[in-house]
Amino acid sequence: MASTNLTFATREAHRAWLGAEGALPEGFRCGAARFEFVPVEVHKPSKMALTLIALDEPTDAFAAMFTRNAFPGAPVIIGRRRLEAPRLGAIIVNNKVSNVCAPGGVESAERVCAAVASALSMRPDEILPSSTGVIGWQLPTEAMLANVPSAVAALQSESIVPAAEGIVTTDLYPKVRSVSVGDGRIVGIAKGAGMIEPNLATMLVYILTDLDVSRDVLRSALRDAVEASFHSMSIDSDTSTSDTIVALSSKKKPCPSEQAFRSALEKVCWDLTEDVVRNGEGVHHVMRVTVTGAPTRVAARAIGKSIVNSPLFQCAVCGNDPNVGRLVMAVGKWVGEHLPGADLSRCAITMGGVPLLVDGVFRLDPAREQALVDHMKGAELYASVAPPDGLTFVPPIRFPPHEKCVEIEVALGLGDASCTVLGADRTHEYISENADYRT
Repeated sequence: MASTNLTFATREAHRAWLGAEGALPEGFRCGAARFEFVPVEVHKPSKMALTLIALDEPTDAFAAMFTRNAFPGAPVIIGRRRLEAPRLGAIIVNNKVSNVCAPGGVESAERVCAAVASALSMRPDEILPSSTGVIGWQLPTEAMLANVPSAVAALQSESIVPAAEGIVTTDLYPKVRSVSVGDGRIVGIAKGAGMIEPNLATMLVYILTDLDVSRDVLRSALRDAVEASFHSMSIDSDTSTSDTIVALSSKKKPCPSEQAFRSALEKVCWDLTEDVVRNGEGVHHVMRVTVTGAPTRVAARAIGKSIVNSPLFQCAVCGNDPNVGRLVMAVGKWVGEHLPGADLSRCAITMGGVPLLVDGVFRLDPAREQALVDHMKGAELYASVAPPDGLTFVPPIRFPPHEKCVEIEVALGLGDASCTVLGADRTHEYISENADYRT
């Protein structure tokens, strides 16, 4: 499911598009409050956003999926309990601190939920917490409690953009996607830039709809949409401890059909998946790898991820270097380990429509090499710009100029299954960002 390849000439143009995309479905409000605090672990001033997404009245139609990481954050532990609750009325999200394995983490998150519930005249178990940021730090609970009234006072029913802005950490820009279905809408936001290879969900994603769907349909549709989208991407092969995806329905508008809802939800999830990869830490190129002719869809996806997660191939793409040997290596690595004895003599690989491998044999010449370089350069979001000190690489833009990808197709000749996987290159900015993320 390819995106529409939007282009934006300026940050202002992108912001205007976000505003149009982000109209809230009926029955929802959102707002955010920002404040400074000092983490007890580092004694260094930090800033936090407290983002509130609230329904006008709690709903029984809600769904959520969470990380499979064996060190889940306190909000994930609480969120799993909330799935058994009869209704959900609001989500309270903080950035900067992920609340993972922190002393008293569950108790702190529940205190914040109770404060939000009191302010909204709801039950504490109708509030879902989410946290993202540094792993290991404690929540600044008292500061968060003091700012809950400000987040509640900021609630408005026009736009989801304030929430999309409030949940970010190292993201360069907020991510919003929507689809209209009949008289209703599905609107989604996502936070994610690093520590991303989803295993059940992805970083933080919140999807709101006013279409009247049941809890069972919503949960089934979310599982299927996640499988078709977020499960097929990777930025750095790491699964976060806080990955959460939540879907809520205010049930204010009639749903034309279950299939129409499922298709629209899958599109919103796929578009957000592309946005997360495109907005990854230091990403210059998005890679879209389509694997066909695989024995199973699981195998097709795994081979695609073997390609996009290869550090050597990621670096080659970053440098617009058509080092296709690294591409073939990544395919053969997975097949050799998981499908020993498989015959790749019919395998064909193209990049940007340029045939590289035909019937298991390279077809390279100077013209094709140049065509590959041109394709990579055309898909580049921006080039590295080093400041005078030469130490820190800073992205020269804070908006997505286009949605082009380095397009790779692998036809294995081993079956009928296929899958498309999204990934990204490995850049100087990625190293710089993660070398001093806390310091």
